[in-house]
Amino acid sequence: MKSNSLKSIVRDITYKPRERVQIFEGLDQEKQRLVLLKLSKYVQAQLIGALKKEVIIPILEHLDPDDATDLMQILPKRKQKELLTEMTEELQNTLSILLQFDPKTAAGLMSLNYIQVEAKEKFKEFAEKINLHEKRTGKLPVILVLEESKLIGFLPIKNLIFAKPEDPAKKFIKKIATIKYDASSQSVINKILDNPHQKISVLNDSGNIMGIIYSDDVLRLLQEREASNLYDFAGVNNEETVFGSVKQKVKFRYKWLITNLGTAFLASFVVSLFGETISKNVLLAVYMPIVAGMGGNSATQTLAVLVRGIALKQVELNTAWPILKKELGAALINGLINGLLVAGIVVFFNRDLRIALVLAMAMISNLLVGGFFGTLVPLVIQRFKKDPATSATVFISTATDVLGFLFFLGLASLLL
Repeated sequence: MKSNSLKSIVRDITYKPRERVQIFEGLDQEKQRLVLLKLSKYVQAQLIGALKKEVIIPILEHLDPDDATDLMQILPKRKQKELLTEMTEELQNTLSILLQFDPKTAAGLMSLNYIQVEAKEKFKEFAEKINLHEKRTGKLPVILVLEESKLIGFLPIKNLIFAKPEDPAKKFIKKIATIKYDASSQSVINKILDNPHQKISVLNDSGNIMGIIYSDDVLRLLQEREASNLYDFAGVNNEETVFGSVKQKVKFRYKWLITNLGTAFLASFVVSLFGETISKNVLLAVYMPIVAGMGGNSATQTLAVLVRGIALKQVELNTAWPILKKELGAALINGLINGLLVAGIVVFFNRDLRIALVLAMAMISNLLVGGFFGTLVPLVIQRFKKDPATSATVFISTATDVLGFLFFLGLASLLL
């Protein structure tokens, strides 16, 4: 199958809601599975809700249980129960187990693709378990090794290629990271970051194995988290989609816009204090947006780095001083570079050395403001147990706008 063909099908199903079901039902089952997994969650929910049980159940039965669980979790509980009763007993049992856990916990991310063997078992004994699992699921399992009913490691499949029938499992064992079933998704991410390219075994309160988390599952979680952070960063509700109605879009955005309107009035008030200065030097009005805009851009760059550092637990407010020094150093150098550049442009086009000097000094000052507030504001907000990605931009943009205009017009009042 050509990837372009698959992309065009996904695009048609996404942007042609009236023809969505007809297009999907016209595909063979293999394409249906591939297309369904590539659709956004919003479109998945709309499509699955509109499909007949006779169409959706065979697709779910041929998906990996964790993928099938992800799709089922999109649906209302009533629809989940309705579909479960029509599935094979084996899949019904598997999905029933996975669906009972919160998708934002370790148990909600786990797969059941594993087998358990005893440390003293010989290769010839557990090789049959591997074959049976592969025949039943079509996938090679993760082989978890137990000793006295406790997990002690796993067996990499590649290490068994040259195994002799009498070799015990313990000969090939490697350590495996573990996590409690009720651990948060952030804890899972941190665990994967500490153990890159590894799997994690999910354990219950008694230390018994419940499932396996693959790094791919965490990558998908991180992608969703990045999308969520991007929405927060823009002040857009996570529930909003590109397909939302006008009413939904207004509902999710108006509070954010009103807050920004208030900060814009504050910046306007600062400008109004220097009306006489601006009237004497009209050229100042031309360059005011540059100062505020560059400060905002600098702050946004710093904020993005800090929010990521907070998410990865690399920085806290009490350890911020070394980071603040580096951000201010970078802001100073960038301020000098951009200040000299914009001063040169003013001299070349306007032949005004004094305004060039004012603009360069204001540029340096506001990039320092951006670095300062972009570093500290998200850390202070995080200290108060709030999401810095959602709240920080309001305070930072206010600081760079208000102080940017204050520096620029204040210097102009003094020097012009």
